[in-house]
Amino acid sequence: MFSHLTVGSNDLERSRKFYDAVLAPIGVAPGVVGHLHTTRVFYNHNGAMLILTGPLNGEPATVSNGATIGFAAASPEQVDAWHAAGVANGGVTCEDPPGLRETPLGAFYLAYLRDPDGNKLCGFHAVGK
Repeated sequence: MFSHLTVGSNDLERSRKFYDAVLAPIGVAPGVVGHLHTTRVFYNHNGAMLILTGPLNGEPATVSNGATIGFAAASPEQVDAWHAAGVANGGVTCEDPPGLRETPLGAFYLAYLRDPDGNKLCGFHAVGK
């Protein structure tokens, strides 16, 4: 459904280190640095792209209240490894501890983090799928 997500950062090197670490457990290769108007870091995986960049308007990057970026994992173990890598690399756990959540759409194994710039992330595995 989505082609890409762009996340603002006030420190691209810090963000690259964090996302390289947090995406490795779910099989994503390290980010590639490129230039389009500004320096950016690109991650490509399963037909989707994550882009890290400083805002083009020169203002500081800020987080969006109510927004969450979900990263698909193949197993609960990958979600746990994703979460641990994030905490070890400057992320902060938020919400409930990693674990199973029952919803009207089915059971999901979830873990939540804030990246070093404060963006809310979710490690997501649909149980039984």
